[in-house]
Amino acid sequence: MANHPQHLPGLSEPFLMIAIPGGTFDMGGESWDNERSLPIHPVELSDFRMGQHPVTQALWLAVMGEENNPSYFKGLTRPVESVSWEQIDREFLPRLNEMTKDKRPAGTVYRLPTEAEWEYAARGGPDWKNQSFLYAGSDVLDEVGWYDDNSHGETKPVGLKMKNALGLYDMSGNVWEWCADWYGRDYYKKCLEEGVTKNPPGPEQGSNRVLRGGGWNLNAQICRSVSRDFSDPSDRPINIGFRLVLSITPV
Repeated sequence: MANHPQHLPGLSEPFLMIAIPGGTFDMGGESWDNERSLPIHPVELSDFRMGQHPVTQALWLAVMGEENNPSYFKGLTRPVESVSWEQIDREFLPRLNEMTKDKRPAGTVYRLPTEAEWEYAARGGPDWKNQSFLYAGSDVLDEVGWYDDNSHGETKPVGLKMKNALGLYDMSGNVWEWCADWYGRDYYKKCLEEGVTKNPPGPEQGSNRVLRGGGWNLNAQICRSVSRDFSDPSDRPINIGFRLVLSITPV
């Protein structure tokens, strides 16, 4: 499986989807105060591709139209923010998939990552045991992410910090990233009780969607690769964006 550069009208250069080989990893660990300890449990994932960067305002506008930039911190190379999970699911993804229907690898679709895919990628994919960093690519957050101590109170253009082992940027800090899953406080415990869970989609229902990665206005502990939070799918905070996955496996 190779990386996939995706061309779109209106973009000066393609956005790159990084190939991530599947594998089994131990998901979970010590999170922040919201959930002090997340039960470590084995998860098996299929191959997928993930966006090298969070979705930028340039990509958002190429799909949604030049007059439809919801972001508070404007800049084409900054991550789009102030977008709800519902708008991504109901508007952005259907439009993107329609625009690329003849340009994607056969059988694949664009979607949000599952929480398990997000953590696996942040921690280095199949090499996760040798990438046991606190953050996505380093134990020093200043090397890989924008957070409350270095962001100057704003988002930053993507790709300015160091990438992780898979070539992914900005997975720690800058903006929280929506995941596909409903949030479930006890979902990790359920997975642990069931043993290895293949491509876990999250709870079947809920009232909030999962967030991962932390953001520009948050402290370092919240930006750890194992930390998680949640928000109502209709919320549009100025510190939440998202990242794409390209996959044969639907959620």
